[in-house]
This record gives sequence, structure tokens and C-alpha cells, in this order.
Amino acid sequence: MVNTNLSLQHIIRKSSLTENAPLLIMLHGYGSDENDLFSFASELPEELFIISLKAPYPMQPYGNAWYAINFDADKGKWSDNEQAKASRDLIAKFIDEAVAAYPVNKNNVSLLGFSQGSILSYAVALTYPEKVKNIVALSGYINKDIYPEGFETRDYSSLDFYCSHGSADQVIPINWARLTPPFLDGLNIKFKYSEFPVGHGVAPQNFYEFKDWLMKRL
Repeated sequence: MVNTNLSLQHIIRKSSLTENAPLLIMLHGYGSDENDLFSFASELPEELFIISLKAPYPMQPYGNAWYAINFDADKGKWSDNEQAKASRDLIAKFIDEAVAAYPVNKNNVSLLGFSQGSILSYAVALTYPEKVKNIVALSGYINKDIYPEGFETRDYSSLDFYCSHGSADQVIPINWARLTPPFLDGLNIKFKYSEFPVGHGVAPQNFYEFKDWLMKRL
């Protein structure tokens, strides 16, 4: 089911509950679209109201991005942090729209992001901790350049993270991901961190582990 009335295009899977359903919002990776992570939906608990978002920047010949990743001789590979911040704020705005438009519990919102979607899941949670509760961050990393000034002093005690990465990831190096546990520790954020012997993707055992983690928090 596609809905275009809110600020971001998305598809939904309704919950088995008719009101106050826990909400799970999916954020796909660079060059993908809203159908990608939605393939998980049929395997996830039926009480979840699931929304899979389409990123706002179209790419050629297909796919979408949350922000541009540019390649040039001087900078090598670099991210457009201004676009990333704009997408971060757009997702936060969408959360408000979704809890107003759908029969969901505004106090039980989870984000599930992959790669670029995972990087933005961290950014949304650390900028708007009051809007989300659980974050499943797959194959991403911490980009402090897209967090608000003074974020280190805020109270994140309500947040809970599940973070995972492939030890053979050729897109986002595992060393980048390994900076996440000490970073979250330093902010007193609850988290679980796992590595799997795969590349830039989600292994079946990874899926079952985060599914189990999420079910315990619904």
C-alpha cells in the first residue's frame, strides 16, 4: 500500500492491532528504494505497524538517496552533510505526520536503517531522542558531523540500539563500525553490537538476532 499524502513517499503494512500499534519505520540504503527493507516485513511481528520510506533524492538510472555521496580526486569519497541533515529533519517531521495519520503509539517508535539509512537512524535518534525508542542500525556508522551542537550533553536514557556489521564489509569498513560501542557507551546509551562474517548486507542470523531483540522491546 503506497501513501503519498505525507512528506515522504512510503509503503505500509498494517498492524494486527487497530489502535496504539508499535510503529517501525524503515530507512533504505544509498541507491535503493522503499521496497528493499520491506521484504523483511512479512517475517516481523504482526502487531508492528510498518512504514518503509523512500529517500527524497532520485538517482540515475534508478534508486534513491538520503544524501549525495560524491567522488573526486581531492576529497576522495565524501558525503553531503547538509543534505544528510535535511533528510534527518525530514524523517523527524515524517514521524510526527505518521503518528498523527496512522493508528500507532507515538511512544513506541522504532527505526530500522541499512547503510545510509542506518547512518541517518543514528542522527535522528541523537537529534530527536524524544521521537524514537528503539533503533536497529545495520551496516552503518557514526557521523558526528550531522548531529546537533552539544548533543553529547543530552539525556539519551530512553534509547536502545541494536547495531550490526559485516566483518567483510567492502563499502563501510568494519573499523568504522567498531567505533560505535565506545561512542554509545560514552553517552550512556543502551545497546547491543554484533558482527557477522558477511559483506555489505544482512545475513540470515543477523536478521533473526535483530528480530528477537526487537520483539523483546515491543
